Amino acid sequence: MTTTPMIRMAAVDKHFGDLHVLRDINLEVATGQVVVVLGPSGSGKSTLCRTINRLEPIDSGTIEVDGEKLPEEGRALAALRADVGMVFQSFNLFAHKTILENVTLAPVKVRRTGRADAEKNGMALLERVGIANQRDKYPAQLSGGQQQRAAIARALAMRPKVMLFDEPTSALDPEMVNEVLDVMTTLAAEGMTMLVVTHEMGFARRAAHRVIFMADGEIVEDSTPDAFFSQPASDRAKDFLGKILTH
Repeated sequence: MTTTPMIRMAAVDKHFGDLHVLRDINLEVATGQVVVVLGPSGSGKSTLCRTINRLEPIDSGTIEVDGEKLPEEGRALAALRADVGMVFQSFNLFAHKTILENVTLAPVKVRRTGRADAEKNGMALLERVGIANQRDKYPAQLSGGQQQRAAIARALAMRPKVMLFDEPTSALDPEMVNEVLDVMTTLAAEGMTMLVVTHEMGFARRAAHRVIFMADGEIVEDSTPDAFFSQPASDRAKDFLGKILTH
């Protein structure tokens, strides 16, 4: 029996003008797997993450989520995006809505969930990420770490099949990074399929099943965290780790 990968990218290429940002990307992520994508700036990590729900269109190749090919546009794309939760560097919360309203909006509008159910589920999620007591506040009244946890709760409210994280802690003050990583580590332990672009090596070691190392738009290494951190195979990865782990 072959199980369908939750994410499948086959021969994916992407240019920004003359810049070849993704070069023949082939990647499969199994259901329940946590994959951390590492690499120097400009290696294509964020672009890779953003192509998976078509925030960035691709030039050629195939991307599938849970066996469904990514639609080009329209309703089918909206439906597929509802299955793919995304958390960015910036929190992208609606400034004029309370934290609870931020979390319940999409389930009511997109999933047609009843308001009472959406609020009950929303409160459970805010509890899970540790900010239930902030439910009636507006984003501007929260710290960056609390806002990012609210953004994670908002993504989870759609009951996604997979969660994409694009450098979710890079805009945070250092003392707030761990509160967000703790939520992500819990999610990983609960079996959520996750693709995480991050600079947080501790999270990669602790929570990832696989580490993908990218350089110049290519996947250079795909291995376990133990193997990657103790015995990187490529010079690019050795160089990258040497710079990061010595600081």
